[in-house]
Amino acid sequence: MPFRETLRALPVFDRELPAFDPSTAPADPLDLFRSWFADALDASVAEPHAVTLSTVDADGLPDARVLILKDVSADGWSVATTTAGSAGAQLLASPVAALSTYWTQLGRQVRVRGRVQEAPPEVSEADFLARSASARARVPAGTWRVFVVRPVSVEFWQAAASRDHVRVRYVRSGEGWTRS
Repeated sequence: MPFRETLRALPVFDRELPAFDPSTAPADPLDLFRSWFADALDASVAEPHAVTLSTVDADGLPDARVLILKDVSADGWSVATTTAGSAGAQLLASPVAALSTYWTQLGRQVRVRGRVQEAPPEVSEADFLARSASARARVPAGTWRVFVVRPVSVEFWQAAASRDHVRVRYVRSGEGWTRS
């Protein structure tokens, strides 16, 4: 059987999924993210804090890898990495990124796009010291950074067995958000 047929034959959204009415979504995407994250915890989603960080390299080509989400606050979504690796070097050279997460059991995806800032040095230092000794030993001295993705857009996507998927998108508008 051709691989494409194998892929087409796999079941998709063959389970009960939560309903989502975008008209009830809060005005701030942070609130919806925290609510959906709590749902992921309640559903025992494995590693619900794993996110895919997408950056661009010096040639403008996209690059992606999975990292652990470190914080979500009014400042943005935070991840950490070493500047000695591709993710950190790319964020320093081109401070834009996208984050995405997908919670399979819930059929929910969240996408965040924005500009990136380095967190204050004390935040990076505290995060570095919270790592295990063996993890710290593998990081070149002085290269550990927490980066904050300051979103310009956040999209929430809810799968439906009917394939009538639902999404709501927040776009930064001045100090607030416009929802569509």
